[in-house]
Amino acid sequence: MATTQFDKIYYGLSSEVGKFRVAASGMAWKGEENDTVTAIPSAEVKWAQWYRVARNFQLRIGLKDRRRETFDGFLREDHDKLAGLLKQHFAVTLEVRDVTFKGWNWGVTDIQGQDLAFLVSNKTAFELPLSQVANSNIAGRTEVSLEFAPSTPPGKKPSRSAPDEMVEIRFYVPGTQARARGSDAGSQKSDDEGEGEGEEMSAAQAFHDAIKDKADIGQVSGDLVLSFEEVLVLTPRGRYDVDMFLDFLRLRGKTYDYKILYSSIARLFLLPKDDQHVLFILGLSTPIRQGQTRYSYLVMQFAREEETTAELNMSEEDIEKYDRLKKNYEDPTFEVVSGVFRALSKKKIISLGSFKSRDGHPGIKANLKAVQGDLFMLEKYIFFVSKQPTLIEISDIHQCVFSRVGASMGATVARTFDLKIVTKSGPEYTFTSINKEEHEPVEAYLKDKKVKLKNEMVPDVDMMAAGGDSSDEEMQSVASSGDEMPKPRLGGDDEDSEEGTDFSLYEDFQASSTDEGSPSESDSDSDGGVTASDAKEEGEDQSSGSDAGDDENKPKKKAKAKAAGSDAGDDEDKPKKTAPKPKPKPKVKKPDNDAMDVDEEPKPKPKPKPKPKPKVSGPKEGEEDEPAKKKAKVSSD
Repeated sequence: MATTQFDKIYYGLSSEVGKFRVAASGMAWKGEENDTVTAIPSAEVKWAQWYRVARNFQLRIGLKDRRRETFDGFLREDHDKLAGLLKQHFAVTLEVRDVTFKGWNWGVTDIQGQDLAFLVSNKTAFELPLSQVANSNIAGRTEVSLEFAPSTPPGKKPSRSAPDEMVEIRFYVPGTQARARGSDAGSQKSDDEGEGEGEEMSAAQAFHDAIKDKADIGQVSGDLVLSFEEVLVLTPRGRYDVDMFLDFLRLRGKTYDYKILYSSIARLFLLPKDDQHVLFILGLSTPIRQGQTRYSYLVMQFAREEETTAELNMSEEDIEKYDRLKKNYEDPTFEVVSGVFRALSKKKIISLGSFKSRDGHPGIKANLKAVQGDLFMLEKYIFFVSKQPTLIEISDIHQCVFSRVGASMGATVARTFDLKIVTKSGPEYTFTSINKEEHEPVEAYLKDKKVKLKNEMVPDVDMMAAGGDSSDEEMQSVASSGDEMPKPRLGGDDEDSEEGTDFSLYEDFQASSTDEGSPSESDSDSDGGVTASDAKEEGEDQSSGSDAGDDENKPKKKAKAKAAGSDAGDDEDKPKKTAPKPKPKPKVKKPDNDAMDVDEEPKPKPKPKPKPKPKVSGPKEGEEDEPAKKKAKVSSD
């Protein structure tokens, strides 16, 4: 019997090279590495197609049971030889199918056997094997998302040399379509199709239902062990029917259906949320997806007092193979669900540790960024349960830092503290708004776990919050700008003359630092009694006086301040006495005579006091006195 052999041929999607042989009895492929053999009897061959693919050319064989087999790696010159062999041995014509190279992203979808073909101008653009589709979701009203099962087994990291693979593809399917609706969210068609005829549904929903039917997502294989209806799932939010099989579980919701293998479950948690509810959490090594959002945890919530009576659809022999699995259950719902999950997934349930809050609860309220949740301190983990749960292993913690943000703002803020966890792997987590009373038990728990601690909490925060006015004023005066510095001093100027001199010193320093400070002060103090030229001279005198004061000693500064600010101190008692303020103007013109002016001015001090009293009647008298005083000073010089 004549046999024709082709070398360097690939079978299906495998990367293994093998040999392909064709004979009258059929065709077969044998791998070079594993010696695996795939044989196709001649009676099963129904049709044959020739495609141009990435690995040269592909021979596609259709079988009578609607399956198909593909073989890649043929050369262009092998076409004529294969066509003759197929016609001779199997009476099948080798059909050449064209592939479009337009690169368009819009076209028509067609389900061809176990493949979903995307056609552009009636030519195949690409094909997707429906057997690899793990889930189908409607992402929006007009988008259908197909998720593919990864080739690497769950729980194992893919090797660095592993090729890239597609995990999701989305189709935009606009418009509506008249079609009979299914009774089970499209997974199974209703028995009475006449009722649904004529009803319009979105084209995306029809495409989604067709994918679920052909990919066997809705109709799962295997016997149903146990089913729980309308289970409240907090993450992802919604109510789902939980169907449990021997190897996987299925979550059926109104919009999303998920198939989760037990081998992809990494951890199981059973934690009390409060006195009335219990949380059962599944940690997944392969997260489920809703659009762009990944969920690594399934958080189910059960009422503590709710009870369930259930019977497993398993034989006694099969039940004995699993640890602590019973045929019949009549217990609280959370115990039944957790017990069945523990047995089928063969994972231990992680429960509470010895940690207790001040109120006796196993968890404490905290915020992570803007998300509020419960922080559980377990034996080997710190678990933050919220919309997006976060799990931190104790062995991965490098340091924990206690801090209190905004402690000086008041007693309200000081009631809480922050806990910052720095991990060895890199990420940092800051839990905020934790009750101050929980500091001691949290610190004791971390010390017991031998975690490195650092305390940045302010010890005297209570004193600061209680209202230390003097310290607050000092901090405000130091932190405030130059314009705000004199404000806390104004109250003391009325009581003490020495504080008034300090105030004048600040005015002098202000005048030297800002050019516009002195005219504004003269205008406000004199109430319009000083002319523009006098204000100019006053600004120059004060600025030069401040420079001269920098060179002198501190006691001279005070003396000079008394001379320059004696009238200013009187003016503060009576604001209309500001007319004699321009006295120090001519003094500064000659800085050498400042010391003499200081000695001479204490003598006429009592004289200006009676003079401003009649000035209250009108500002004109102040104007007449000013030039006379100036003349007297010039003569003394």
